Amino acid sequence: MSDSEDDIPDLVPVIDDQILKPMAKVPVTVITGFLGAGKTTLLNYILTEQHGKKIAVILNEFGEGSAMEKSMSVGQEGELFEEWLELRNGCLCCSVKDNGVKAIENLMTKKGRFDYILLETTGLADPGPIAAIFWMDEELCSDLFLDGIITVVDAKYCLQHLHEKKENGEVNECARQVALADVLIINKLDLVTNEELSHLESQIRSINSAAILIKTEKSKVDLDRILDLNAYAAGTVKESNDEIVRVPSFVESKAEGSHIDKTVSTITLETEGDVDPDKLDMFLQNLLWEKELQDSDGNTINIYRLKGVVSVRGNPRRVLLQAVHELYDRQDTTAWEQDNTRLNRMVFIGRYLDRNRLDEEFKKCLTDI
Repeated sequence: MSDSEDDIPDLVPVIDDQILKPMAKVPVTVITGFLGAGKTTLLNYILTEQHGKKIAVILNEFGEGSAMEKSMSVGQEGELFEEWLELRNGCLCCSVKDNGVKAIENLMTKKGRFDYILLETTGLADPGPIAAIFWMDEELCSDLFLDGIITVVDAKYCLQHLHEKKENGEVNECARQVALADVLIINKLDLVTNEELSHLESQIRSINSAAILIKTEKSKVDLDRILDLNAYAAGTVKESNDEIVRVPSFVESKAEGSHIDKTVSTITLETEGDVDPDKLDMFLQNLLWEKELQDSDGNTINIYRLKGVVSVRGNPRRVLLQAVHELYDRQDTTAWEQDNTRLNRMVFIGRYLDRNRLDEEFKKCLTDI
């Protein structure tokens, strides 16, 4: 290709009936999963399907044998290098040897050529810090929003990875990826029996019972189930029955039974009444920032993901709470109906969760306490 063909054309504002319309924010879906789970296979599938989107993909992990990967170049010494490919279905593909904000910022210099971003993490990555980028970087947030986190798990080897112990006693990367997922894709069904699959599903559900669960072979999924999730948006959330429902409905926590690491689980709390916004902030800061809350055995409660809807005193609208690790966000959503019971509902995913302790501390936020 000539140099002129490689140049990015100047962006021209879209004008309709002489009214200038600002360019919409671009959704970002983070795809994570342990080594060999099928992340790149999923990306290849998405990029070759006809879905009506112009998708840009940031890849930072490469294997051998993929036709898509062979056509890309990566800096041998780890320096930033990128090569853009325009695929037949209108998608763009960008290979980057760089983690974090820089890769996304470089991608946004080409804004206007795509309307969706898929970001694949390395197999050993904790997706939490990546999700946090979209709340920490205000300039980035003006152009992008986090649509959701998809975790691909290997039906054959996931339990083996969940068994792995870290020397420092921390939760391993595979468990963190499962805990932070909005969608869990159990891949390679053809390699396990129905009994093995059922056991794996129960183990995964005991860690994260709030995620949508999809079972597949060769990472082939209905794209409507993994794109446009709006998992962090104020308007709607997508349930496991694939219906778009109004906040505050979330998937009910299932039995918090035993699993590989019994310290990681999901808890759902429901409490009627209005909360004081200042007390709510104090509760979240003590829980997420100061880490002052402990379970009955004296272990520090560690939140990986929190989402919920609360009734705030003096606010006619439902307030959506979202948190990943230490960062949290509050957004006003739909109005409470007059005949609705104002039910606060919180879903906690994390380590050393103590239902009684969390319930006790949250109830201190209520205005009638």
